Amino acid sequence: MRGEFHDGWKKEQKLEQYQSGVTLTLKRLFDLVLSSIGLLITLPIWPFIAFAIKLETPGPIFFRQLRVGQIHNDHVELFHMIKFRSMGQYAEKETGAVWAAKNDARVTKVGHFLRKTRLDELPQFINVIKGDMSLIGPRPERPEFCGNLQNALPYYAERTAGLKPGITGLAQVNAGYDTSLDDVKNKLLYDHAYSAALSSPFQWLNMDLRIIFKTIYIMIAGRGQ
Repeated sequence: MRGEFHDGWKKEQKLEQYQSGVTLTLKRLFDLVLSSIGLLITLPIWPFIAFAIKLETPGPIFFRQLRVGQIHNDHVELFHMIKFRSMGQYAEKETGAVWAAKNDARVTKVGHFLRKTRLDELPQFINVIKGDMSLIGPRPERPEFCGNLQNALPYYAERTAGLKPGITGLAQVNAGYDTSLDDVKNKLLYDHAYSAALSSPFQWLNMDLRIIFKTIYIMIAGRGQ
């Protein structure tokens, strides 16, 4: 009313507009091409993994679990993430939803190998092709944990704001699996740093290539958990 504000109120940006549109388009194309190639290359070893899982323990070969996907202005995506089963069939029957611990007794011998080499995550190529996930992005979290994590860690939920979660990512290759609140806190910084890199196509490409090469090294060296 006094004339101190000349531009008036500005409409709030949509979450998807915080990243470059060119980057997001290239990222989706990158996801489709590399996930399709990855699926075709690894498909011949899927029967051997399936046979090893069934040989050790009864139950399904694949493990489907509800996860939180991309956050939009008016809704949050939920999807079922697909993995090769690395635990017993009823691993959470008595404990409920809990983080995996180091040397977790629930993990089978075959599952231990799959986790060390990250081969248990190969079926997630299907999630990427479907559009539930990206090849690279923040780790998709379980809905059961999100409320407590958001209360304990400010801006936790925003890690997938306008951004799909990924099979691998900056946090995953630098900090491993979540086993405690401190682990999640450390990874949160990496997640937001990755999101900031999407403002430029060149920064995004440089970041994603580094993450892919580091992921391949972790798989070959067996440094997963």
